[in-house]
Amino acid sequence: NTHRMTNIGLEKALAAQLRELLSGVGWLHNWQVDQVSKSTDAGFDLLASLPLPGGGKAALCVECKQELRPSLFRTVTDKTFSPAGRPKIIVPVLGMPFVSPRVAELCAEHGWSWFDLAGNYLLNIPGLLHLQHVGNEPVHKRARPTANLSTAEAGRVIRSLLAIENIVKRWTQRDMQLHCQPNVSLGLVNKVIRYLNDEAFLEKLPEGGFHLRDPLKLLFAWRDVYKFERHERRGYFTLLQGKRLQNAFANLDSHTGGFSAYAAFSAADFQAPHVRQPKTWL
Repeated sequence: NTHRMTNIGLEKALAAQLRELLSGVGWLHNWQVDQVSKSTDAGFDLLASLPLPGGGKAALCVECKQELRPSLFRTVTDKTFSPAGRPKIIVPVLGMPFVSPRVAELCAEHGWSWFDLAGNYLLNIPGLLHLQHVGNEPVHKRARPTANLSTAEAGRVIRSLLAIENIVKRWTQRDMQLHCQPNVSLGLVNKVIRYLNDEAFLEKLPEGGFHLRDPLKLLFAWRDVYKFERHERRGYFTLLQGKRLQNAFANLDSHTGGFSAYAAFSAADFQAPHVRQPKTWL
């Protein structure tokens, strides 16, 4: 579906989606989902009220968004909701046509529930229920990403950011371009950095430049798009260990003019000799 809904249409569609989710919980009764009148200035768009086992109610305060970039997520989480009726539990919820994995991560980090029109959701009401499903593809048109992280050139930018010696480094785009030479243009650096900033992996600094904000999540995002088939992969096994294996490598490299490398867990045998392993892999 490439048609962009009006805000009112989106709220109605999300309200219907939420009702369908709650109706799927057979033991849950006497709940209701209503659109909030704009004249009340409640700060949210939908209100779902659910009875609690010990008495009182839980309130799902749903903020409806056509689109929300991860970099702007904090503008939503800074809000506080105070629905009428003094519910015992107030759960902030994000509703969108499609919630990306990155936005879902940020919701989890900030204690928000969420759902979308594709049928993905995570609704968590402490003491009452936990509903979760992910993996459905978008049913509405999504904006294409501004950068392709799967290319070798983009990978050099990401690798530079993730290198342990650079984790707290303050970068400028020019510094990054010079660091990633050759064949990485300033235009490509600009495109990748804008995308990573949009996805809230980077943080702009008051004194200028930027630094890495969330290294582990960036590593996962890179992993998800990384293309292994561009590399030739071969498997070997040897019974040689320690010095004998080092000498064999040295003789091989000197005759062929090539190079060899250890896997990290094998290199540890030399970097930390007190750690012993039953096998050596290369």
